[in-house]
Formats: sequence, structure tokens, C-alpha cells
Amino acid sequence: MGAKLCSQADPQAPRERLLFHTEAKGAQVRLEAGQSTARRHATFHDGIVFSARPVQPCEPVALRVLHHECRWRGGLRVGFTRLDPARLCSPSLPPFLCPDLEQQSPTWAAVLPDHCVLPGNVVCFWVNSRGWLFVKVNSNSPLRLRTDVAVGDPLWAVMDLYGTTKAIELLDPTAGALPTATPKVFCDDFLLELKGCPPLSLMCLSPVLSLFTTTAGEKCVICYEQTANTCLVPCGHSRFCHCCAWQVLRDTATCPLCRYEIKAMAQARGPPAPGTTENLAAWLADWT
Repeated sequence: MGAKLCSQADPQAPRERLLFHTEAKGAQVRLEAGQSTARRHATFHDGIVFSARPVQPCEPVALRVLHHECRWRGGLRVGFTRLDPARLCSPSLPPFLCPDLEQQSPTWAAVLPDHCVLPGNVVCFWVNSRGWLFVKVNSNSPLRLRTDVAVGDPLWAVMDLYGTTKAIELLDPTAGALPTATPKVFCDDFLLELKGCPPLSLMCLSPVLSLFTTTAGEKCVICYEQTANTCLVPCGHSRFCHCCAWQVLRDTATCPLCRYEIKAMAQARGPPAPGTTENLAAWLADWT
């Protein structure tokens, strides 16, 4: 491919705003707005673009979908690569990120679902310190796309303006360009399972419910400032504030107390008042 790998980066270097690399791009890509917007000129392929600088673990890459072309199938692909775009021979770029560039180089990417790449959607993706690739669209639940990204060496963000995705704009997360609202429940399959199960007595479920409750006024065990109001699923530890729990999910996806893998996080609250199973159903329904 005419590319070289890079194995050195300064993690303490200041993080300037993330922009597209001016030279390393697909044959159909045109950059606009000071390297912050990438547009595919024609066809449905040859739309690979790279970040101009390496991206640190847990650093979000945020973009907005600007233009959608309905006559194609499939859309944006995102991921990370060890290919240094400054040492990359652009004419040798393959037409597709998935699977071509992945097969030719140490690159880890994923195809985003169609509903994630609609015009106006804000897409954030990142890789945590464990090598897990996540994506978050607007204020929806984060999705884990891969668990095999090789961290430890410099990684550049790589995107493919494929198919329906004609143009994207890189956003500055520090400039308030990202959605701030977050749902109460993140991918909480465990609670959804409970909600769909046959009627059970509260006594039967009391051990489960006790996992998701906190003592009034209890402080977060990480920051010791905010109120503990969030629990981790499935281990059930609930001594965290929402901000700290989100950072833990983003960075390691491992409970700080028991080291169990975090599948989701949910709002902790007091258990339902004693009574009928209808109270329990209403309690669970309010979470989802």
C-alpha cells in the first residue's frame, strides 16, 4: 500500500481540534471548511478519510452526517488504524474501508446500522483502554462494536463515506457541539428481561431489586462529591454518580468495586413500595 506504521506518540501532547488529513483520502473525497468537512464527489466508494493526528484512548471522535443519498445501500463506516496518514500513498488506498483496508493493514472498523447514519445525526465513536470500540448516536445508548482493537500504539481515526453517506463534518467536543442529554437506561437488557417475564412476587425479586437501590444522600465512591444515583449492570453496584459511572463505562467497562464487566448502566432508586406485582411492573416500566 505504500504505507508505514508508527509506534511512537506523545500522550502528553496538547490535543488540538480533530480535523481530516489533507492528503490521505479516497479518490472521490473533497475537503471543505478548513478540513472539517469531507464530501464524496461521485460513485458509492473511494471515500476513505483519516484524522490528521492520532487519537488517544477514550477520546471521542465526533461527527455530524451532512448529506444522505438514498439511491445507495449501506452507509458510514468508522474505526481506528495504526497507519500513519502522513506516510500513506493516497493512490494506493483501496475503494473500501470494510473489508479491504482492514485486510491490508492493522485497521479495526465497523459498519454502522442504517438508522445511525441519517442526515443530521451526531455520531461519536471511541476506543477505550481495553481496545473496545464504541459508538454513540445523538443521545441514544452507546453500542459496543468491537473488542479487538490493538491499543498501546498510536491510532488514527478512519472513516469511510460509503454508499448513502455523502458528507460528514468533524465536530469539536469542547465547543458544546455535542448533545448533552442522556437516557436513564443504557442498553439495559437485564431489566428488559425482567419486565417481560411472567408475574413474580416482590419477595421473589427482592434480592434483585436490592442491587439497584441506594441509600438517600449517599455520595459517589469515586468523586465523593455527587450523589450516588447510578448502578452498573449486571453486577448491580450502585455507589456511583451518573458522571463517574459514564466515565467508567467509557474508559474500562469494568466495575471498580468487583472488576465485573459492565454491560449497561441504569438509574438507581429506592425499591417499589410493598404491594402487588403491578407496582413492580410500573417501577420497571419507568426505567425503560
